[in-house]
Amino acid sequence: MHRPQRTDKPRNGSIDKLEELAAIKHKLLLAGLSLYDIDRRYQLPRGTAGTTLREPNAAGERAIAAALGTKAYLLWPSRYRPSGQRRSPQPRENYERPPTMRQRQKAAGV
Repeated sequence: MHRPQRTDKPRNGSIDKLEELAAIKHKLLLAGLSLYDIDRRYQLPRGTAGTTLREPNAAGERAIAAALGTKAYLLWPSRYRPSGQRRSPQPRENYERPPTMRQRQKAAGV
């Protein structure tokens, strides 16, 4: 009835990126993990896990995925191909920060 969704199809980047970020943060909260815990456990420089939520970082992506017991391509579909291979080079929109809550409210006219 419905067509399968194409993952390589261009989408509204800022909304998808916010949804990815929120889903990962939610999973970390349910697992009782903080980003600082992940940095320490996987011996990453302090702040790497937090930066990884906003910008591509292969080591941070692997560490967060391992801490959650999953694969990185399942957490960040915008950074990986459907086959699980990491996109190289990363799309430009993966380096752009999503709009803040205030900016989203202003754009919506609230």
